[in-house]
Amino acid sequence: MAALQSPHKPAWLLLEDGTYFTGKSLGASGTSGGELCFNTGMTGYQEVFTDPSYFGQVLIMNTAYVGNYGVKKEDVESGGIKIKALVCKNISNRYSRMMADASLEEYLIQNGIVAIYDVDTRALVQHIRSKGAMNAIVTTELMEKTDLKKELDKVPNMRGLDLTKEVTTKEPYFFGNENAKYRISVLDFGVKQSMLHLLSSHDAYLKVFPGTSSATEIFAFKPDGIFISNGPGDPGSMDYAVSTIKEILASEKPLFGICLGHQLLARAYDVPTFKMHHGHRGLNHPVKNLITGKSEITTQNHGFGVDEKAAQQSQEIEVTHINLNDGSIEGLRVKNKPAFSVQYHPESTPGPHDSRYLFNNFIQLIEQNK
Repeated sequence: MAALQSPHKPAWLLLEDGTYFTGKSLGASGTSGGELCFNTGMTGYQEVFTDPSYFGQVLIMNTAYVGNYGVKKEDVESGGIKIKALVCKNISNRYSRMMADASLEEYLIQNGIVAIYDVDTRALVQHIRSKGAMNAIVTTELMEKTDLKKELDKVPNMRGLDLTKEVTTKEPYFFGNENAKYRISVLDFGVKQSMLHLLSSHDAYLKVFPGTSSATEIFAFKPDGIFISNGPGDPGSMDYAVSTIKEILASEKPLFGICLGHQLLARAYDVPTFKMHHGHRGLNHPVKNLITGKSEITTQNHGFGVDEKAAQQSQEIEVTHINLNDGSIEGLRVKNKPAFSVQYHPESTPGPHDSRYLFNNFIQLIEQNK
C-alpha cells in the first residue's frame, strides 16, 4: 500500500526499452507500473483518471499543466482513480475553480496513486509514437535501474490480458427511473457513469450486469435494448463475452456497443482485433460518418482496434465510421440486425458533444423494434 508523502521528492520513470527519466514526486509514495500511454486532451483529467478503460495503464498527460482547476467529486466516471500511475510536465500548486473539493495532489494521495512530474512529456510522447506502446514503471523509492528493471519485469503485457473482471460490477444493480418508457440491459465491462446518465436521460430504466453475465440473465430483465460498454484489456482474450453477444444478436434485440463493446461486436462476426502501435487517446480525434458524410471531433481511449481488411470483406457487417487521421475503423453496423457500435466515446466526458446523436439513434432503433 502506497504511503502518503509531501511533494517534490525525487521520482523515477523506467520504460521497457531501458529509456529512463528522472523527475519529482506528486501524490503517494511507492512503486507502480503498467502499459505506458498518452492522452492529448487539455482538460478533463479527473474524468480520464477515473475512466475504467484506463485500468492497468501508466498515463502521460501531454498538456503543459495539470491540476489547474482542482478536482470535484461529481466529475468522476467510476468509484475511484483507475490509472496505475501518472506522468506529467508541470503541476499547478493552486487551483482556480472555487467549486473544487481538493487539489490534484490531495486527490492522488487520497487514492494512493504514484505520480511523477517535471518530465519532458513531449519527448516521451514522441518516443512512444516512434517505438510503440510499452510497459513502464514509476517509483519514489527505487533509485537503481537494476531494481526498477526487476519490478518492471513483473508487470504483465497488455496483449492477451483480460482486465474487465477487475472493473466490472460484482452484482447487478438498477439505474434511473423504474417507470421510464424503455428498459435497457447494460453489460458492464467497465462502464462510465456518464454513459449510464445519458441512457437514463433518454427515458430509460437500466439494469447493469457484471461482464460475465449470461444472455439468460440479461434477458430476464425483459429489456427493449442491450448496451455493451467500454472497458480495459485485450478483446481477443474475451471469448466468453463474444459467446454472450452472439446469443444477444440471435434474439434480434437492438444492441449498441461502445469501444470494447465495438470490438466484441466485430469479434462476434469473426472479425479479429489487433494491438495498435500506440493507440488513440484524447478528445480531438476527427472521425467521418460514412452514412451522412459528416465529420465529428471525438473523444477516444483505446489501444486495440478492429481489423480493417476483415471488416471490409465481411458479408454481415458494414463499416459506418472511419478515423480521418489513419483510416482505422471507428464504427460498424450489422446489415440484417438492429445492432451497431462505435470505437470512440460519444458520451464525450471529457470532449465535444458531436457524437451524442448516437444515443438518440439507439433509442430510435429500440422504438422501431419495440
